[in-house]
Amino acid sequence: MSGIGVLNEKPLHAALKEWYAKPGDQFEVSVDGFVIDVVQGDLFIEIQTRNFASIKSKLNKLVRSHRVHLVYPIAYERWIVKLPKDKDGEITRRKSPKRGRVEELFWEMVSFPQLLAHPNFSLEVVMTKEEEIRHFNPNLNWRRKGWGIVERRLLEVVEQIVFDEPADWLSLLPEGTGEFTTKDLVERLGIRKQLAQKTAYCLRKAAVVELIGKKGRANLYKVADT
Repeated sequence: MSGIGVLNEKPLHAALKEWYAKPGDQFEVSVDGFVIDVVQGDLFIEIQTRNFASIKSKLNKLVRSHRVHLVYPIAYERWIVKLPKDKDGEITRRKSPKRGRVEELFWEMVSFPQLLAHPNFSLEVVMTKEEEIRHFNPNLNWRRKGWGIVERRLLEVVEQIVFDEPADWLSLLPEGTGEFTTKDLVERLGIRKQLAQKTAYCLRKAAVVELIGKKGRANLYKVADT
């Protein structure tokens, strides 16, 4: 898999690229001034482990004339591995109590929500089991008490959830959803308020749901007419 973008490639990205590989695929191919992770015939596969904003321009330009499939991993199960603080220390490994969920993609999807409805764009959430490797640096973020993430490593692919067309996104709404507010999403999906707001925003930009008014001070939405 040698190529233009491999030099600084992180383990999770490299592992997913290999996991998706099929005979005849091309890797790290330069197209229209951009480097494509995997080319399968006329399909471009882009694997992005975080920071969708960094590929906003790339995807917006590529979908004009190419089919693009974006792959985004979310850790359903995570093992936290801490490297020794010093030469006499030991590596520790523990299972995180947190479990990832597919709705987390909307933290990132706000960078280009309009692509959810583009005929040349599809997205796949890969639920994974991962190791998160951390090292200690007292100057790092105080929230982690000096422990910073070095890399993520793929242990197993648990589930693949593919969104090919706008209607597929309705599966993320609670069953039987009619009119709703972001508060309803918080209560029925069990997600944070900020994530519910980003979810509603992305689905509205993709014309999956539409804003129909207010319920008190909250925006009121409903599934868009097809």
